[in-house]
Amino acid sequence: MKCLVAVIGPTAVGKSRLALRLAQDFDGEIVNSDSRQVYRYMDVGTAKPSSADRSLIPHHLIDIINPDESFSLAVYHKLAGEAIEDIQQRCKLPLLVGGSGLYVWSIIEGWKIPQVPPNAQLRHGLETKAKEEGVYALYQELEKADPVAAAEIMPTNLRRIIRALEICQATGQPVSQLWQKQALPFPVLIIGLTTRRDDLYHRIDSRVEEMVKQGLVDEVKDLMARGYSLDLPSMSGIGYRQIGMFLRGNLDLPTAVQKMKYESHRFARRQYAWFHLNDARIHWFDVCDDVQEKVNNLVKAFLASLQDKRISHDRDCLFCNPER
Repeated sequence: MKCLVAVIGPTAVGKSRLALRLAQDFDGEIVNSDSRQVYRYMDVGTAKPSSADRSLIPHHLIDIINPDESFSLAVYHKLAGEAIEDIQQRCKLPLLVGGSGLYVWSIIEGWKIPQVPPNAQLRHGLETKAKEEGVYALYQELEKADPVAAAEIMPTNLRRIIRALEICQATGQPVSQLWQKQALPFPVLIIGLTTRRDDLYHRIDSRVEEMVKQGLVDEVKDLMARGYSLDLPSMSGIGYRQIGMFLRGNLDLPTAVQKMKYESHRFARRQYAWFHLNDARIHWFDVCDDVQEKVNNLVKAFLASLQDKRISHDRDCLFCNPER
């Protein structure tokens, strides 16, 4: 029977590592649900899976567009749905892995994304306002119009802020209310990873420091040398924006690194606004414990229940069992 396993949680909690083991143990393939890992040349700052991991297990929706190309929730939803269906057709286990709540729930809850065409005049007006008053002024406008959508969008991501406001103004409704839902035609197991707040911040800070050691500064330099402006939406993400400010001479490196840590802490708190600890659909595991065996047992039980249902269906179905 077709199914889907999702691995969710805040940044730096260990989702990729767990998912890689699950893919190995259960003949699975990974579908990315991180909004930054779709971009090429942005590896260190997005904590993208290594080339060794990607050669070991197929990963989908990673390195699919250039940093100066537009990308939307609607595009992601279509591509992720196609990837999941392809994996299922090949009798593999699809694993949806990432911390972008908007992307994750759009798939799990079967959202129908509103089809609102771009409004060039409106966008120009909003872009002008952002230049005159700052991007955060537009973000505050979105918070008033649609706090649910604003919770998922970075306050510096001008493109996504404008798109959300565009939909709100075109339809007269919050964009989050227009995300109609249609239950998926197959069961979904949602695995959530969490930890104490102090431990999570420590993990985030260690990751940031490791990114710098692994060459984040050189990665941003390379992107700029390729002609990708620091003003691009793709370059507004945590790490790229702060290192860009360092390279422009607006910050020293220690201050840029500290700002990366602070913004990552803030982002993690916003992720919990999407992944509620009291959400009964999510099976939460504390990564301070030995979670691998516990998660494996849960996935085994989930797949076994599907097998039991299939056997029961085949036994009761006249087409599958004509002698019945």
